[in-house]
Amino acid sequence: MTQPPFPLPTDITAKTTLVGLIGWPISHSVSPLMHNAAFAELRMNWRYVPLPVRPERVGEAVAGVRALGLRGVNVTVPHKQAVMPHLDRWTPAAAAIGAVNTILVGEEGELLGDNTDAAGFVTDLRANGVDPAGKRVLVVGAGGSARAVVYGLAEAGCGSLVLLNRTVAKAESLLAAMRQLFPDVPMTARAFPDCVAASAADAELLVNCTSLGMSPNLEGLPWDEDVEFAPGQTVYDLVYNPAVTRLLQLASVDGARVIGGLGMLIHQGAIAFERWTGEEAPVDVMRRAVNVVFDR
Repeated sequence: MTQPPFPLPTDITAKTTLVGLIGWPISHSVSPLMHNAAFAELRMNWRYVPLPVRPERVGEAVAGVRALGLRGVNVTVPHKQAVMPHLDRWTPAAAAIGAVNTILVGEEGELLGDNTDAAGFVTDLRANGVDPAGKRVLVVGAGGSARAVVYGLAEAGCGSLVLLNRTVAKAESLLAAMRQLFPDVPMTARAFPDCVAASAADAELLVNCTSLGMSPNLEGLPWDEDVEFAPGQTVYDLVYNPAVTRLLQLASVDGARVIGGLGMLIHQGAIAFERWTGEEAPVDVMRRAVNVVFDR
């Protein structure tokens, strides 16, 4: 792997502030490199450390975050829901999405659960020149990522939303919760892949929230290959490895605009960085750090 084009911190002192990542497993995560590059850029005496936590030890790990004086942690699979009962309170976004990906530790040790996935997704959309306000949106998948995406899109004022999933009841359950929060946004659950053709024709923005197409299973496709994309559509794939999934390849050939999921990863991390530190995140530095990992 190429050496990072920025200095990395090496000195840890008695005044070093710690944040980190809990999940199982986490050896594949690029978050430590991304955050430590940001701390180095801003010359902050902070470090971001990987904290692998077995599922049966989640409660102890959360208590340890408080006891050891960490300023906060990110939370990744499979712990995003499991940490919630162990926190003192949640932000409205975390409560609505039903998952926490960021924990903030207050001055008195209070643990606040937040979710930066929705904001990270919408921030990346806008960074790519796509404003979801008023857009007709088609989302594929009804898992945890989809909950964050649907929340973010509805909060941003999308015009309407169709959610496709193999199990329609699961999609309907997700939307039932979101309709209570956003009653002015029309939301419909439909079957995947049966309703792809009928749903795609009217969509301005299409978002894949499944893991289909993720490395190493590159042939996975969250779509109906017989259904063409339109030049005016934007197709966003939350999968970021590979950079161009099979879904994005097909959409690009048909003339649609395509966006990979790496930006969402970076922006959700940048938002967590800012909430922990109170400093503006050096997003370009964080992006360069992640690109080094993927040799991009």
